[in-house]
Amino acid sequence: MRGITSSSGLVVAHATSASRAAASEPQTSKATATGHELPGAVTTGTAVVGFGPRPIDRAGREALEDAVLAAGATRAVGGGRRATPEEPDPWRTCFERDRDRILHAAAFRRLAGKTQVFVHPADHQRTRLTHALEVAQVATAVSRAVGLNTTLVEAMALGHDCGHGPGGHASEDAFEVFVPDFHHARWGADVVLAPLNLCAETLDGIRHHSWSLPAPATPEGELLSWADRVAYCTHDLEDAVRAGIVAAEDVPEAVVALVGSHRSVQLRSFIAALVDAVLEHGVVGMAPEPASALAALRSFNYERVYNRPASIVQANAVVAVLRALVEHFAEHPERLPEIAEPVAAGTSPTLVDAAYSPLHRAVAYVAGMTDRFAFATAVEQLGWDPGRLPVAVDARPAGVT
Repeated sequence: MRGITSSSGLVVAHATSASRAAASEPQTSKATATGHELPGAVTTGTAVVGFGPRPIDRAGREALEDAVLAAGATRAVGGGRRATPEEPDPWRTCFERDRDRILHAAAFRRLAGKTQVFVHPADHQRTRLTHALEVAQVATAVSRAVGLNTTLVEAMALGHDCGHGPGGHASEDAFEVFVPDFHHARWGADVVLAPLNLCAETLDGIRHHSWSLPAPATPEGELLSWADRVAYCTHDLEDAVRAGIVAAEDVPEAVVALVGSHRSVQLRSFIAALVDAVLEHGVVGMAPEPASALAALRSFNYERVYNRPASIVQANAVVAVLRALVEHFAEHPERLPEIAEPVAAGTSPTLVDAAYSPLHRAVAYVAGMTDRFAFATAVEQLGWDPGRLPVAVDARPAGVT
């Protein structure tokens, strides 16, 4: 199927496409060539002749942003503040380019194979990728309501966990013996995403999204910090309930009374709390009551999900295998692959820069692995006993195929 050639010579996808009709004096009607209602469609009789495109280039969108965003929101300007200057894109703002680069990055795609809470997740449990998407949903829902830069906060949200290694937060414990104070937020911004030459504002939000780090420089970055916590507290609980680790009835009454016991109600409640607080106070935060509920939910997850005995066993297994992999590749740097990720124009391939030691390169390589690839590599190249690998939440032996 090569498409349909219209009377104007344009190739279109559908035989009933609006672009096939001959151009004539248009009139506004709800009728379409397929009979579907489309308010405002431009038609001749009953045949649609087009939708009357209105070109909005980058400068035009910057002007629209400036007109509708809140006074303290971050504006996109030209090519953006990048480590290596770039010419502006004719159609996309600098933050739209950042979002697109992250979406197309191999590091982002690999999040689909990285642990959120459970190694070898079941089909309906979260991975780092689905977590990033849910953080983006929470962040953009609030951003649109309060007039922050939605594109910027979406870019931050999609990229915020690209610095995570395989096996969840245990990977940070594994790598910190090789890279002091290893933190996935800093690693993601300064190493993993550095070749993309992202804007300073995007990288700042990613670098500082954890509450244990200094505050981000933009309100969008602060919103990301809240959206991350809201998303993982609610969806990690849902996954734990589905896995039979906890029951919905176990959720503390103080949480249920304010935000309910199920993820959809909790999300609506926390998003509304963020919107209300920002609109009332002009800063990103929550009123004490919903903030206390979120803190109580997080404490419950830590006690009953993240730090349960099975999780500790899983974390220890992750640490052992990842440290062994790093040591192996540091001793055999010739086995490290060349960088495969395309880099932005004018930037250097950070992960293979000659200034980095074999140990640093080994950490970068292992940190970029998916769970399955890391565990399979340990078995194949280190002769690792499969019985020492982390197991799935249902305790069946973890496969490495």
